[in-house]
Amino acid sequence: MGTRSKLFVALFALLVMLAAAVPAIAITDGEPTTDHPEVVLILMEVEGQPAFRCSGALMSPTIVLTAGHCAGAPGEFSGMRVYTEADVQNGENSYPFAGANSIEAVNWAAHPAYPFGPFFLNDVGMIELEGPGAHWIEAENFAKLPGVDSLDKLKTRRGKQDVTFNAVGYGLQQINPVFVQADLVRYEARPKLNQINVPGFTGNFSLLLSNNHSTGGTCFGDSGGPNYLGDGESRVVGAVTSFGINGNCAGTGGVFRVDRQNVQDFVNAFIDSPYTP
Repeated sequence: MGTRSKLFVALFALLVMLAAAVPAIAITDGEPTTDHPEVVLILMEVEGQPAFRCSGALMSPTIVLTAGHCAGAPGEFSGMRVYTEADVQNGENSYPFAGANSIEAVNWAAHPAYPFGPFFLNDVGMIELEGPGAHWIEAENFAKLPGVDSLDKLKTRRGKQDVTFNAVGYGLQQINPVFVQADLVRYEARPKLNQINVPGFTGNFSLLLSNNHSTGGTCFGDSGGPNYLGDGESRVVGAVTSFGINGNCAGTGGVFRVDRQNVQDFVNAFIDSPYTP
């Protein structure tokens, strides 16, 4: 299934576990934040027209880490740009078109294996911007990769329910059959670890994090946004937001791990030599 089709499924399908896992195209039960200027809103174009949005994290002034379905298979998207304001909806920009406080992308790519299987198996992507997207950010505040396989230790940690991530992104804050809140504002929440290294649904490539009124979680609009390890000060990305398992963005959310060697090889290769789709 192409990226475009996957995103349509994300918008229109109701989901049931594995057969229904679809891209998460916003933070629920969270709070607005200006503490993460490295997190940006991504707008993807299809045939030159604004089509979909995601979130991502700047690893440097010109390099963005996001989800694979936000970068797409070669040729899926005709253009892409990021918006850097915390409140895009009320900011000084021309969303969803190019303008102030937006930077055009010049290169983007998903993991090489992304087009050849279910999106959630290789759901990591990279974007190169045509100019600095955050020259005001100090070096230590850019997003960083974790150590290789470092999340595995969470499997044997006592009290997994107390392992907290800091999820940041843009998009829907609430969704139910009669109401949708979709402010284009950067939000954060602190979901807890529910599942890791379980054969089948999450395997060794994804995590399931909580999504409830107590901890908050992710929803449509957060895809590609960082899930930082630890508290709100951390800039170490354990995973990027990947999928949801129901149409109301409740219960749990799936995030794609970036601590695996093949993922980091792809990320570092893109940073060293970005390439055009």
